[in-house]
Amino acid sequence: MAIGVLALLGFQLVDSAFIARLGTTPLAAQSFTFPLSFFIIGIQVGIGIAIAALISRAIGAGEDARAKRLGSLVLMAGGGVIGLLAISLWGLQVPIFKLLGADQTTLEHIRPYWAPQLVAAWLGAVLYFLYSLFRAHGDTKLPGKMMVLSSLVNLALDPLLIFGVGPWEGLGLPGAAWATIAAFTTGLVITWSKLAKQRWLSLEGLKEEALFSYKPFAGIAGPAMMSQLMPPLAAMLAISIVAPLGDTYVAAWGLASRLETLSLMVILAMTMSLPPWLGRCYGAGDWGQIHRLLRLALKVAVLWQLSLGLLMALGAPWVALALAGQPEVREALALLIRFLLPSYAALGVCMLVVSAGNALGWPLRAMLLSGARLFICYLPCLWVGAQLGGWLGLASGAAIGNLLAGLTAWRVLKRILSRPHRQAGVAKPV
Repeated sequence: MAIGVLALLGFQLVDSAFIARLGTTPLAAQSFTFPLSFFIIGIQVGIGIAIAALISRAIGAGEDARAKRLGSLVLMAGGGVIGLLAISLWGLQVPIFKLLGADQTTLEHIRPYWAPQLVAAWLGAVLYFLYSLFRAHGDTKLPGKMMVLSSLVNLALDPLLIFGVGPWEGLGLPGAAWATIAAFTTGLVITWSKLAKQRWLSLEGLKEEALFSYKPFAGIAGPAMMSQLMPPLAAMLAISIVAPLGDTYVAAWGLASRLETLSLMVILAMTMSLPPWLGRCYGAGDWGQIHRLLRLALKVAVLWQLSLGLLMALGAPWVALALAGQPEVREALALLIRFLLPSYAALGVCMLVVSAGNALGWPLRAMLLSGARLFICYLPCLWVGAQLGGWLGLASGAAIGNLLAGLTAWRVLKRILSRPHRQAGVAKPV
């Protein structure tokens, strides 16, 4: 999964790196779309978390027929929900982007890009639901391979569709979206053909299963979705804090957002692969294994992210040079890298605790922790830093917010796992 996430997030960063060659305004235009793209991803991840948790628990309890029905339900309902959301965001694009701070020139760059980008987002959501189904059944290799393949297709098509080749003129910013459409379509065709060979879906008893499972589904999906929607909401507020500083800083912030997701690839891989494993242990009542898994995951998160963050901070000028075309954007991006990358060790701890909470029956606590990370720790520090110290203050404030979030998550996890009925020797979950 780490290899797959690296490939998937890597091609998003490649998109931004190619677009940066078009100029600061197209890069800023793409950056304004990030919060809405994250909003769609938040909905799909919330649905995927709930289904992966329910399917893995059903498998752990020996309810294979129910697991098949749940798989069919998520593919049908999830695709419909994301489709309706994409249509709504297309219709409301002008007031939303104006609210985020986009001017008329930026809107003219966003308009031809946004429609194909929403199509790509829908295809990516359906593909994500297929990946969730494979992960719930213990197969992480196929999703990883498909992520790598789709990223390679996108990498090959990006320069052709953005810049053109020979006498054929490229599409500019919209070309990046069309390359993503082609990449996700390739992944969908292959993944669906593999799924057709498995016996993981069932069309029998779907109505009864929907009536039976909607309450536990809502109990997990509701808080999980809220947890996933908080980051795009926070991203909208964050970019509104950055926007008054100018397009240069908006462009640098957008590149840093792409770099953030790429640098968190191991954490994101664990948030995908750990919950189904925890869910099976939860269904079997094996709290000893749950404790061991969480200890290992948190150690990996801190050691990996701290080492990577310090290395990236030392190489910040060269990383910025590789990603940004304009000198002023490079300088602003390098400053963000030095402050933010090391702080992702604490952010990774918080992300893993939230992910574990959704798998182990604490969705409400996970949602509250996610909200506290963003709206109590991160955004206030970001705003105060920007007010007191401009770009330097904003970067340091974001780092301090991540550190506070990690410490809070660690204290919450220790308190939850210290309950007597959740000790390692307990046979049944409560």
